Amino acid sequence: MKVIVISGSPRKNANTQILMKYVYEYTKLKNQDTKFINLSDGEIECYRGPDEEYNQATKNAAQDIIDSDVWLIGSPIYNSFFSSALKNLFEYINYKETSGKVAGMVILAAGNIGFVDVQTLITQLLSYFRVITNPKAVFLTTESITENNISEEGQARLKEMVDETLELAKKLEK
Repeated sequence: MKVIVISGSPRKNANTQILMKYVYEYTKLKNQDTKFINLSDGEIECYRGPDEEYNQATKNAAQDIIDSDVWLIGSPIYNSFFSSALKNLFEYINYKETSGKVAGMVILAAGNIGFVDVQTLITQLLSYFRVITNPKAVFLTTESITENNISEEGQARLKEMVDETLELAKKLEK
């Protein structure tokens, strides 16, 4: 099974990045064929249309998403939405090549508001791609991260989401 972990924050020192690197390392223990896309690397170009030429990092990221069976997506909440960098990434994806994939999600906010709204928005986006979404998203606040370390409760919830999402994908493979 191929898994892609996506850190959807464009910020260089993003808390989302801390969470998704943890998800990546944990997932890699469970499934060796796991890749990581970090949108804060700044390598993904702004989408300009289907007939434009893009850099290799952008092409590779799009192909890795299409080739993966499982998507583990993390996004911060910016102005009551998921990040525009994450939406930009999905502009490169052909919905005709993604049906039946499985996704789990992590949503990070500064406070305890907006989680369900953003979960709904990401789920709607994934529905367009015909992706089956684990309904149990992980909602965390920035308080769960101290000095680049995730709280024990946060770690447990991230592991549970990964385990459940991988299990869902395995059930659907049969």
